[in-house]
Amino acid sequence: MLFKIMLRKKRLSAGRVPLVIFLCQVISALEVPLDPKLLEDLVQPPTITQQSPKDYIIDPRENIVIQCEAKGKPPPSFSWTRNGTHFDIDKDPLVTMKPGSGTLIINIMSEGKAETYEGIYQCTARNERGAAISNNIVVRPSRSPLWTKEKLEPLTLQNGQPLVLPCRPPIGLPPAIIFWMDNSFQRLPQSERVSQGLNGDLYFSNVLPEDTREDYICYARFNHTQTIQQKQPISVKVISVDELNDTIAANLSDTEFYGAKSSRERPPSFLTPQGNTSHKEELRGNVLSLECIAEGLPTPIIYWVKEDGTLPINRTFYRNFKKTLQIIHVSEADSGNYQCIAKNALGAIHHTISVTVKAAPYWIMAPQNLVLSPGEDGSLICRANGNPKPRISWLTNGVPTEIAPDDPSRKIDGDTIIFSNVQERSSAVYQCNASNEYGYLLANAFVNVLAEPPRILTSANTLYQVIANRPALLDCAFFGSPLPTIEWFKGTKGRALHEDIYVLHENGTLEIPVAQKDSTGTYTCVARNKLGMAKNEVHLEIKDPTRIIKQPEYAVVQRGSTVSFECKVRHDYTLIPTVTWLKDNGELPNDERFTVDKDLLVVADVSDDDGGTYTCVANTTLDKVSASAVLSVVAPTPTPAPIYDVPNPPFDLELTNQLDKSVQLSWTPGDDNNSPITKFIIEYEDGMHEAGLWHHQAEVSGTQTTAQLQLSPYVNYSFRVTAVNSIGRSLPSEASEQYLTKAAEPEKNPTAVEGLGSEPDNLVITWKPLNGFESNGPGLQYKVSWRQKDGDDEWTSVLVANVSKYIVSGTPTFVPYLIKVQALNDAGFAPEPAVVMGHSGEDLPMVAPGNVRVNVVNSTLAEVHWDPVPLKSIRGHLQGYRIYYWKAQSSSKRNRRHIEKKILTFQGSKTHGMLPGLEPFSHYTLNVRVVNGKGEGPASPDRAFHTPEGVPSAPSSLKILNPTLDSLTLEWDPPSHPNGILTEYTLKYQPINSTHELGPVVDLKIPANKTRWTLKNLNFSTRYKFYFYAQTSAGSGSQITEEAITTVDEAMASRQVDIATQGWFIGLMCAVALLILILLIVCFIRRNKGGKYPVKEKEDAHADPEIQPMKEDDGTFGEYRSFESDAEDHKPLKKGSRTPSDRTVKKEDSDDSLVDYGEGVNGQFNEDGSFIGQYSGKKEKEPAEGNESSEAPSPVNAMNSFV
Repeated sequence: MLFKIMLRKKRLSAGRVPLVIFLCQVISALEVPLDPKLLEDLVQPPTITQQSPKDYIIDPRENIVIQCEAKGKPPPSFSWTRNGTHFDIDKDPLVTMKPGSGTLIINIMSEGKAETYEGIYQCTARNERGAAISNNIVVRPSRSPLWTKEKLEPLTLQNGQPLVLPCRPPIGLPPAIIFWMDNSFQRLPQSERVSQGLNGDLYFSNVLPEDTREDYICYARFNHTQTIQQKQPISVKVISVDELNDTIAANLSDTEFYGAKSSRERPPSFLTPQGNTSHKEELRGNVLSLECIAEGLPTPIIYWVKEDGTLPINRTFYRNFKKTLQIIHVSEADSGNYQCIAKNALGAIHHTISVTVKAAPYWIMAPQNLVLSPGEDGSLICRANGNPKPRISWLTNGVPTEIAPDDPSRKIDGDTIIFSNVQERSSAVYQCNASNEYGYLLANAFVNVLAEPPRILTSANTLYQVIANRPALLDCAFFGSPLPTIEWFKGTKGRALHEDIYVLHENGTLEIPVAQKDSTGTYTCVARNKLGMAKNEVHLEIKDPTRIIKQPEYAVVQRGSTVSFECKVRHDYTLIPTVTWLKDNGELPNDERFTVDKDLLVVADVSDDDGGTYTCVANTTLDKVSASAVLSVVAPTPTPAPIYDVPNPPFDLELTNQLDKSVQLSWTPGDDNNSPITKFIIEYEDGMHEAGLWHHQAEVSGTQTTAQLQLSPYVNYSFRVTAVNSIGRSLPSEASEQYLTKAAEPEKNPTAVEGLGSEPDNLVITWKPLNGFESNGPGLQYKVSWRQKDGDDEWTSVLVANVSKYIVSGTPTFVPYLIKVQALNDAGFAPEPAVVMGHSGEDLPMVAPGNVRVNVVNSTLAEVHWDPVPLKSIRGHLQGYRIYYWKAQSSSKRNRRHIEKKILTFQGSKTHGMLPGLEPFSHYTLNVRVVNGKGEGPASPDRAFHTPEGVPSAPSSLKILNPTLDSLTLEWDPPSHPNGILTEYTLKYQPINSTHELGPVVDLKIPANKTRWTLKNLNFSTRYKFYFYAQTSAGSGSQITEEAITTVDEAMASRQVDIATQGWFIGLMCAVALLILILLIVCFIRRNKGGKYPVKEKEDAHADPEIQPMKEDDGTFGEYRSFESDAEDHKPLKKGSRTPSDRTVKKEDSDDSLVDYGEGVNGQFNEDGSFIGQYSGKKEKEPAEGNESSEAPSPVNAMNSFV
């Protein structure tokens, strides 16, 4: 397909190599190119190109020249008005008009006076298409009048008194520049004590004897006429109190005394301004100067503050020893009350200056020339601002539009003229005048209605030659009305060009971003509109790049030897290169020792001066390449090793080629200290925004001593350079001179734009403001715009100062808004900002979730379901749903404590959730609420539910009472958590013999209402282990275990006593004790070395009677027990231990536990108390630490373990 240039939709690519061509703009502002080919027959209304300033002060000693230049086709004729009436230059022999121009020359040097030609002049340039007018040029001759002669009496003052020497210069045009000097034309020294005011007077806060002199002279310099006028000298004598008394008696008749106040110290008082308050009015863009000068002894110090804000940091300057406050580029935001404070050791005084900033008109959008074809529509827009708001008026060909000939295609709407269905007679020049009491703006903009077929202005068969892999730009400058469309073809067969390979610009230029060899050929540009078609052919040739295939190399040679550098170049065979050698970026020395032979540079008899950087430069007509090498010259004989160090700092920094956005920096390198400089680092300081902070700007090769630096607008630059060699970095150079770049519109907009409401009826728009460096100019403001996303409202916009937040009030609750924040300054607006979406403030939800349902899963878990709340009633961002639930309390408990409510939150739009950790056999109540960013909505109706029974906990305690020969009494407390209605207790018990073997199990059921039970018919002197647990309808609970011994028969006891008195038995026991002691020592040693405890044997000896028969490979599960119960089950009571007198043993009183056999990890339990931990053999213990220290078993316990 053909690729067409639709000029109204494409934009010119940025960053491309600029072309010297005529840029045809979009049809709303099409400028007619004044190309000679077009000017021969293309008509154009007049345009004023040059005129004298509005306030034109002339030198009365020279001829008066009032400029007025204009262009147009046919060439315009010129006429003038003076003071509102026609100025007939033919009747005044002293006035002539330059040929082909409207510039007036008034010859007053031969005769006549400048005052005769004072007045208001206006130039009109007219042709058949309309008339353009100049500004009103007010012509006034400069004046430098003489001082009125006056006799000035000498002044005699007491030491320490204040003094004001008046200047009162004559009123000149323009106003004179005032300064004080002596008879030797030396400026008088000024300080915090003595200084010149804005009105030219010389102020002394207090006088000293050294102020005595007879030649205080005020001078007025009138720059326009280069003249200086001088006031009569003033004599001042400062004397002490004693001298003053003598002088009064002797010279009272012929000396003026400047007061007779005491010279004692005194607090400050203001010499100027007078009173406590004053008012100052200034125009926008000017320099605001506020002055306070105080007298006092000692000399007062002046301070400045702004009562309702802070002084602008980057625009505030102090002059005249802080007695004058200056704010540059003043704007309306600088209005307010400023306070100056004068202070010394005896007190302080202040004066308030009320500042009002007004503004002469300034352009928001000046009207632009309009080129239309017959039948088209267009508009002229003229927008200006000021304080007060300027009035907009329109003129047509220099005449108010109201009285100009009527044009049916024209309609005026305030600051806009709308054209529809224009015809050739609609051509005219329109003037927009914006004026208020402080000035006016006048702009000419023509409407030129043309019907022209396309014309291509680029020369036919132009040949373009481009290096391969570089961009190729083929011109097709054109003109036509209506605006033509452009098409490009390649080759004679008309092969179409595709958008993915080529870039086509608005001005008709075809760009090949990366030209290749196959890009060579003939290209045809075709321009079409409804009146015709034009085409042009151009030719493109692609050349091979020039390359240096053998570069010169770094060399170190001895003094007096010969060195050579080689530079081999490869190039396109059609291009002829020239190879040039440079030394230190300059020409080679004119010395026969330097010879160039083909690819070689040879330097014979090398001297110290020959050291430096040698560069080979290969040039063709299309490209240039270079390569460099450094020559270091050393002494021919051994010398002490050189001292290598970092370079000395560069010096002699200079700024040249100062442009708006670039500058050239040059410097002189310091000594490299025997290590060649490899690079230079350039840094900059922004004295306006970040004084004292240096930023990286660029790095260049160590062979360069200049750099072209790219700059940003409205930055007060200073530069410094640091040299780097293989040792390190030098100290920075001294800072260069400062360079302030011009202001420009901001290049970026604020970031992090957000819109969130803090209240239900507002929208808080926040953003990250630009920093001072990014502002690009004074008067940084932000245009904040917003509108509802789903509505048809127009954007609402406000301009705010340099802040980071704006609050929109009166918004509906939680409505999506489109938001954008655009930066602007006095130079203009930043690019159109991106649009982000925010929401106005949230409010609490209005509706509770409905249809709440509870499904009880088991005794500790329930599932809750509910219907979602309608999104509109949420009135905010849905955060989730929140369930409040609580256990119903009995009336007695409810009186004792507050009901504890639990809360579970479910994120997002979930409509169900699980309630874990419930207590079995309990009554619960719950409700559900929806949650947004503001908070919770109303609660749903309470929903009650009941959990079923669960297994009980273990009995609270188990006591063994009243042991006899054949009976034991058990007493217990019920479970602390029955988790239901107890149905019965189960008691299991079995005997344990002397070898720790367990006997048969007896199972006994006990009614639930019992808390005491006596077992009878037991064996005497026998140890029993008891297992006791409660039951509900849900099953058996956790068990509690205990051990006890029936009493010993008396006859058996007597027999034991008889045996114990036998000698053989005593000897046997001693031997056994000795053996036990030896075994204890061995066990103690093994235990400390990490020996393992026989867990398996102990488990077999004390296993639960119901678990004991299980095999290791059996896949079935034993009875469900808790962690503590299992630990008690596997542990018999040690012999030799003593129980309390009441035979009570609680389950937590055991000396042994699973921790002793496990890995030191606490057991874990499910929510219903079931054990989910893991049981394993005991590992080797770590070294003793804290309460976990290992202890050797006592002999008594060891003895019991062997019984």
